[in-house]
Amino acid sequence: MPEVDADIGFNSTFGMADVEAGPFPAIAGVVSITPPSKSRDAIDKTHLKSPERYKEFIAGMKDGSEAKIGLNFAPSVAATLDAAFEAGMKWCQITFPDETTTLTFNAVITGLEFGELTNDKMTATLTVKPSGKPVLAVA
Repeated sequence: MPEVDADIGFNSTFGMADVEAGPFPAIAGVVSITPPSKSRDAIDKTHLKSPERYKEFIAGMKDGSEAKIGLNFAPSVAATLDAAFEAGMKWCQITFPDETTTLTFNAVITGLEFGELTNDKMTATLTVKPSGKPVLAVA
C-alpha cells in the first residue's frame, strides 16, 4: 500500500496587512487557524422536459466561508486585534507549515471575541470573512 503524505499544522502563521502586497506580520500566540472553505451555489435550471425527471443545475457564484483564528490572548495583542476590527477590512494571509504555501485574501473582520477571564490562560477568537477570491500560492 502506498504511503500517504500528511503533516501537522505546527509552524503555520496568520498575518494581516493594509495592502495586498503585505508584508503580513504574524499575529502572536495563534493556537489554531481554520482557513476559509470554498462553496458554490447550484442554480436550478430544471424544466418540464428535464431528462428522466432529474433536476438540472448550472454552476453559480462562489463563496469563501469565514475563517477563525484562535489565540492565546495577552493584553499586548489587544490593540492590534481591536484596530483590525475597527478598520473593518484587512488583507489576510495564512502561511502553511512548509513556509512557502500561502492563502491570501481580502477580508471583512466580522468578529473579535475575548474569552472568559479566569485563573486559566486567556483566549481570543478573530473571525474574518473573505471578500473576493482567496488565492492559494504554492511555491
